Amino acid sequence: MKKILETLTLLGVFGTVAGAHAQSSVAVYGTLDTGIVKVTGATAQVAKRDNNKLGFRGVEDLGNGLKALFQLEIRFEPDTGTVESGTRPLFQGQSRVGLQGDFGTVRLGRGLTAYQESSIPFEPWNGLPTVVAGSPGGAIGPGFQSDLHVAGYTSDPLGPAGNSRNRISNAVFYNSPLFNGFQLNLTVGAKEANGNPAIIGRGTALAPQYPANSVPSATPYSASATYTLGRFGAMAAYERNGVETKVWALAASFRPIPDLKLMGSYQKQDQSHTLAANPDTKAWLVGANYNVGVGKILLGYGQKSPDGSPRIKQASVGYEHNLSTRTYLYADLSNKKTPPLTSPNALGSYNYYGVGVHHNF
Repeated sequence: MKKILETLTLLGVFGTVAGAHAQSSVAVYGTLDTGIVKVTGATAQVAKRDNNKLGFRGVEDLGNGLKALFQLEIRFEPDTGTVESGTRPLFQGQSRVGLQGDFGTVRLGRGLTAYQESSIPFEPWNGLPTVVAGSPGGAIGPGFQSDLHVAGYTSDPLGPAGNSRNRISNAVFYNSPLFNGFQLNLTVGAKEANGNPAIIGRGTALAPQYPANSVPSATPYSASATYTLGRFGAMAAYERNGVETKVWALAASFRPIPDLKLMGSYQKQDQSHTLAANPDTKAWLVGANYNVGVGKILLGYGQKSPDGSPRIKQASVGYEHNLSTRTYLYADLSNKKTPPLTSPNALGSYNYYGVGVHHNF
């Protein structure tokens, strides 16, 4: 890695312009997370609990309180060494450049939407996206972010097949300064085609509502407001994606003691633009994180209620054991009850078991 960075510096990738007096810095960071998981009805497999990434983050002091900044994140599969999911972009995590000053932070490119980024602190697994490929119960893992927390919502339905649910490309991102604990966040996407597969929606297979490589029918945007006061935190958010699906959410957290964090959230999704019947989905969850010595206990329970369908319920428990400030071992157990396709009036039950190691660098 040292030799790679030295080569890039010689090529001028991370160097400063000759004669410039501004101070600049670049940090290399990343995550490696790999474990063994088992889901009811599927064989044990090597998988991940968190996204694995290699990132480059830089800032340049331009003077008078103004800074230029950038961030690039490559996502990869540690068990095979391939780019994440094969079809996703090289910088799947994010690729943004912008300016920061007294006005706040403005960035352009690809990244988490305002809603998706603000919701992470209110999910007991902190947004970890564990999903086991081929599992019979759909998205199963200890966390709720990929399924219950956002009510199955996707921020970029007009992206390529297999695209991340919580990111958007071709967008402008704004984060305000903190005002007495308040912060406003806004994301606005461009009406550009991003390579989506056909979305039938209210159309037909021969004439889908959104053909392949469609332009958004309305400008996608996302807005959130967060508030922090001592041991209390809260969030309110609203988002509309490129196919005019809307989602709003409320969330709160509280620390009755320093080692215990309680949290809860409620979300509602409206798909009336693309679904003629049963367009609404509601979801809620509650959770807790409790620090015990060198470890942390994670607890969560949530439900998702699609219109006209039985509720989906999920309960999860996990434990993280810190070996250092950068490395921890983890163990998770989750149970998900969901209506199987063969019997809509009965509930299927699927268990998730996972153990692994997580390292930050």
